[in-house]
Amino acid sequence: MAFERKHIPNQLTMLRLVFAAAFFGVLQLYRYGEQHESPLWVLPVATALFILAAITDALDGYLARRWDVVSKFGRIMDPFCDKILILGAVIYLGSPRFLDPMAVEAGSFRTMVSGVYPWMVVLVLARELLVTGIRGEVEKAGIDFSATWTGKLKMILQSVVVPIVLVIVMIDPNREGYTWLGWVRDVLVYATVITTVLSGVPYITDGIQAFKKLKAEPEKSE
Repeated sequence: MAFERKHIPNQLTMLRLVFAAAFFGVLQLYRYGEQHESPLWVLPVATALFILAAITDALDGYLARRWDVVSKFGRIMDPFCDKILILGAVIYLGSPRFLDPMAVEAGSFRTMVSGVYPWMVVLVLARELLVTGIRGEVEKAGIDFSATWTGKLKMILQSVVVPIVLVIVMIDPNREGYTWLGWVRDVLVYATVITTVLSGVPYITDGIQAFKKLKAEPEKSE
């Protein structure tokens, strides 16, 4: 039983990577617009795959802490799989596959049926790259740099908003009587982007403090 417990969280982590790959593969078949005949099952299946992947994220961390089987493999692969899933989802939602051709022709500034735009993708990527770089340098020096509560809140929000956005796209906020869903989508997406960016601030401040501490230690030893 101990052997099984030791490996279950890591197996769930790798399962998340499999779900993420399947999620991207299914979304590859989708393109918004009446002129594109995407299979009707694409978005429901993609949404289900994303939810399953998010569940494995919550479950593997819970089991690892409860059974006290946190491993180096898990510390590396868990955040890696999280980033693959979330960043991949954001990139796809901000891609031409979710571009509304009618909105483009009308000259509207709301051209993405997903509500996700390339500049948002850049901000989310920049936040993740910066935090990953800081974490790598700090932990290389032997200092623990675990996720903060803001980082966990960010991940929860992203994991909830992505499937909601997919469901809204399924319903189609451009349909008569459903335009209000476009405003719901926009509020959720903007709130998620803002939270994602702000969640990086504690990592930056903690990183600065850690670098100052590392710089001061050699001076004391001299």
